Formats: sequence, structure tokens, C-alpha cells
Amino acid sequence: MNRLDVPDEGVPEYEPRADRDAFLDADATRTMQPLPMLACYACGETVEAPASPRCSCGEPRWYETPPTAADDVADIEWPSDLDAGTWAFADLLLADPPADGLATASGGTPLVRTPALDDYAGAAVSVADEGRNPTGSFKDRGTAVGIEIALAEGADAVGTVSHGNMAMSVAAHAAAAGLECTVCIPSDISDERIRHIGRYDPRILRIDGDYGRLYHDAIEAGAERGIRFINSDSPGRVAGQKTTVLEALAQHRRRTGMLPDAIVLPTSSGGHASGAYKGLSELQAAGLIDTDAKPGAADAMPRLHLVQAAACAPIAEAAARGAETVDPVEPGETIAYSIANPDPPSGTRALFGARETGGTAIAVADDAIREAKRRLATTAGLTVEAASATSLAGARRLARDGEIGPDEDVICIATGSGFKESVGDPTDVRTETVALEALSDAL
Repeated sequence: MNRLDVPDEGVPEYEPRADRDAFLDADATRTMQPLPMLACYACGETVEAPASPRCSCGEPRWYETPPTAADDVADIEWPSDLDAGTWAFADLLLADPPADGLATASGGTPLVRTPALDDYAGAAVSVADEGRNPTGSFKDRGTAVGIEIALAEGADAVGTVSHGNMAMSVAAHAAAAGLECTVCIPSDISDERIRHIGRYDPRILRIDGDYGRLYHDAIEAGAERGIRFINSDSPGRVAGQKTTVLEALAQHRRRTGMLPDAIVLPTSSGGHASGAYKGLSELQAAGLIDTDAKPGAADAMPRLHLVQAAACAPIAEAAARGAETVDPVEPGETIAYSIANPDPPSGTRALFGARETGGTAIAVADDAIREAKRRLATTAGLTVEAASATSLAGARRLARDGEIGPDEDVICIATGSGFKESVGDPTDVRTETVALEALSDAL
């Protein structure tokens, strides 16, 4: 039975589950690579891990490159095959690949060339279908790495703060790893999402209060209670989530012999965007992206464009006014609720990363998101959630604004499956009632 209680006095400490040893063999396959250091992109401060995910300057930390024992990041090459999914890029991750379990199933998602969408988008479109991950979203990449790091560091309990996709992912991976799991969700989350999360039997806390503050309070309270929170931009999650872009680039390069001109990414907290930028910068440091190449060259830096829903677009608003930092906004209602974060903890880092690649951040209206979602289904046969459709809607706007050219190759990241959402009002679906005897005439 699902646990939907909010304690009066904080989150109690967990005792390790009795069967944990059955999941975690003593000679453990779960190990960390040497020299784990956390770095702040903004001020450059480095600290030894494990440590707080936030720097003393207030910005988020990530794992420094290279996280391996290799002397030079230039030793890194494109993987010979992508069968290992997320772990095909193990040299750029902090945790060693697991031998078995759900973590081995993350990644390995297809990059689908969708020429039928080219005219609509105004460019040559390929869609990275992240809905093929175990729990239906890109979050599984970051969770897989984050959980492996937590296990290697001896954690017994994990948690997360989420509207839905990340909650499902952390709960599922925790269950598979034998870890206790606490999920903190906004009090207004839909019952449908709660049912999806609850199937993995985490402890679910519906929290009344400011969602932006919940992110910070959960990290602090979790540290006191022995719960490792794997939130939207925790260093392990960012490391895993950079493989979304790495894998899509590797597939595009194999198919065309070139890197794409642009990547369009739905953006909420900024953790996924931070991972994308981190992955691109590591490829550049390894010489796999040519620093001096002109746009359009085979190994030129792809431009990273971030897209938000117009009703809640703090990163896009900062970009529009030329600001260097992202400020909180008052959120409005949007169908793309899973990316509606009014106070993104890695928003400033995400915007910095997009600009460093020559990209930007924009917002699209709900009507544009609905139409893009419909086009993805009726033209390309892809069922995506509304947040995912912002990438196609964003590509269309970027092309209209001259940020993407008609002859350019663009990867739209579809971050999550639409099969976890209600499909809408059945009256919107074309149906006819026909007597069996009249079938031939109806056809």
C-alpha cells in the first residue's frame, strides 16, 4: 500500500532493509572510479566528493573531468558500440558499469530520422526518443548513475523531489537496488501521477509549500536523516544525463558522418541542460568536437537551444533580457507541467552552457506545444508527453526566428513518453459506431 503521510516533525531515519544484502553482494560490483572531485562551473572551487551539491557561491557543483584515472581526457574516444546504453560512455561517468539490474537498462534509446516533420519544423529533424527508457523518460540515465554512486558510497536510503518522472525513476531504481526511497511531491500533483509513482512502493510525501524551497530543504534534511537525495541537478544525475546528448550525437555521426548543427532540449530545473553542456564540453576537450571548426563542418560544436513553456519560463525570460542570472518567476498553468519549475536550481548554469555553444533559450505557448505533440503522433507516429513536444515546437520557432537554417540538421530531444498521460477528451478522437452487418459499407 502506498504511503502518503507527511510527518509533523521531519522525515524519520530509516533502518536498512533486512534483505539489503541480497541486493548488494559483499564483493560488490558497485565501485567508484578514482579521484572523485566536485567542481563549481562558476567560481572554479573544487572539493573532494562526497560533498554538498551546492557550492559556497550558491551555484551547483558537478563532477570534474576526467572522472577516470586517465591522465588526459584526450584518451576518450567515440564508443565502438552503443549496446551498453548509458554505460557506453563509462569513461565520462563516475561510477563503474553495474553487472546487472535495472541500471543496465537505461539509455540505448533510438534517434529517429523524421523527414515528414521537416517542413513543419523548418529544418531536417531527428527525434531522440527518451520515452524508451525503463520508466519512460530520460531521468533513468541520471538515476542509474546517481544510484550506483550512492551504493558505492554506502547509502541505505535515497530520495528525490519531483513532479513525476524523476519520482518514478528514483523509486523504480531504488526498489531494484534494495534501497529505501522517499519521494517528495507537490501537494497538487495529479492522482494519476501518484499511482504511477506508487507502484514501486516508495514513501510518498505530499508537501504543501514553496516547491523551489523544497529542493533545498530536502537536501539539508536528507543529509541529517541519512537519505541521499538524487534531485534534478545532483552531480551524479547530471553525469548520467549528459549521455542523452552523447548517445544522440554518436548515432547521428554514424548515420551521416557529421554532428548535427543544433540540439533542442526541453528545460525545467536546468539539470538535463547542464548535463548536455557538460557532455559537449568534454567532447570538445577530447578533440571529438573541433574547437576551431566553422558552423556546418563535420565536427563543429552543435548549438544547444533550451525550450520552456511560456507560462513558466524563467530561463527563457533571462535569455530574452540578456541577463546572466536566472531569477524566479510566478508560474502560470501549462500542459507541459513537468517542466514548469519557477525557480530552477541550475537555471543560470543551463543558460550559461547554451550560450557557450552558440545557442539560446526560448519559450513556446501551449497551443504550439499541443500542435507539435499532435504532429509527432500523426506524422511521425511518436507518442510523447507535452513537455517533450516543446522541443519540436521550439525548433519550429527557432527556424522562424532565423536561429536554425532550413538546410541544418537538428536533434529534438523527446524527454518522456506520452503513454503515462491521459490522452485527453475522447470527444476529440474521430470515432464512428457501426453495426457489424454494415462494416463493409462503412469501410
